[in-house]
Amino acid sequence: MEKKVLVHYNHTDPCAFARWTTKESFQFMAARPWQQVIDFYSDVVTGRKPLSALLGNACLTRSNLCNRLESVPLSQDKGGRWARLTFKIVVSYHGGSFDGWQRQPGLNTVQSLVEKSLGKFVDERKAKQLRDKGLPLEAAAVVAGRTDKGVTALHQVCSFYTWNKDVKSQDITNAINSAAPGKLRVVSVTEVSRTFHPNFTAKWRRYVYIFPFNDEEDMEQSNQSGENAQNFKSTQNHHENENGCYQCSETDAGNLIINDNEDIGIEKKPWKFSVSRVNQLLQKLEGKLLSYKMFARDTKPSRNVCIGMTDLMQKCSDGRASNAVVTDFLSRGPPTECFVFHARAKESKLPCLEHERGSRVMCIELVANRFLRRMVRVLVATAIREAAAGANEDALLKLMDATCRRATAPPAPPDGLCLVDVGYEEFNPRDCLISKE
Repeated sequence: MEKKVLVHYNHTDPCAFARWTTKESFQFMAARPWQQVIDFYSDVVTGRKPLSALLGNACLTRSNLCNRLESVPLSQDKGGRWARLTFKIVVSYHGGSFDGWQRQPGLNTVQSLVEKSLGKFVDERKAKQLRDKGLPLEAAAVVAGRTDKGVTALHQVCSFYTWNKDVKSQDITNAINSAAPGKLRVVSVTEVSRTFHPNFTAKWRRYVYIFPFNDEEDMEQSNQSGENAQNFKSTQNHHENENGCYQCSETDAGNLIINDNEDIGIEKKPWKFSVSRVNQLLQKLEGKLLSYKMFARDTKPSRNVCIGMTDLMQKCSDGRASNAVVTDFLSRGPPTECFVFHARAKESKLPCLEHERGSRVMCIELVANRFLRRMVRVLVATAIREAAAGANEDALLKLMDATCRRATAPPAPPDGLCLVDVGYEEFNPRDCLISKE
């Protein structure tokens, strides 16, 4: 099998050659003590430790989280086929114990366990349809957002409906809790309006990423990473041919792999970064509606919805919108614009048995109206890479205009990512786990 070579995006700023390559980013991320984070998430999911043990009492100042999530009004009572019951289920699960949320053949996923547990609550008509088709007795659960393998969720929201009037909230709780004790837990079950949709009615999502430092870095990690990166800025032209960088298309970049013969190792580049610099980089994203197509993976390049629809409607009115025109518009992929309400980073101590005072970690909180596939993990990895390279505060904003997704770093490991909660009311800027002060 012919081996392909990974070409890297041609960064043109002064710190271009202080940046890690894709291979170096993978190596840097893999060298973290992720097991400490995995164990902490496991304790939070099972209730042995609160999230406040990491982020402090600030996350406890908010009103009861679950009650706020359940502030969806019930619809008026209806009869006949409209008299169905819709339940909103808030679940907590440990990412390292599952192969992600979405049901997949032969894999242990959260959705498959939840739907199997809910099978006993489907109505007789639905049960007969499943039996006639030779399918197992399972319900259909709709989720607020799918999580990848290894990603933990503390308040994931899903729903299902049934015409079985005898279903009680406590019955649903008991059924799901018995599916995978210690790995999957029900936080709350509430009857809601039949118009409720966990995904489409959500106003925002909140993710937290925990990035652990190695023990030997505790005394060495400093705010001097930008100064170290200056040594590489003056060598940009000298190394231009060495890195083999050039602009590549999205299609070409997707078929390329890493060249194992890369002769510029991470030990020759700045590997320290400042948490405060990561915070500054992320702050630039707040309050802006931007296209995050460069920070997405497994997602088609974005189309501009407003401009694209206006152009399409104009062609329709002029009689010039053939089937080919409409097909071309739709083939450009879904819109990738996201509005980030809150993006901050802070240093904290992760409670663990090996360290009495806790293990040193960086916590990143991101709140947005929506997130693209692997967007949070790419943002985290890219922010760390840019901070280590000594990039300017607007580095992430400039990457929005890149021509190739190789301009951003590969996704950070899923072990550090956690879906904290989903909001169905307008986001309150004061309602943050990491304060803006």
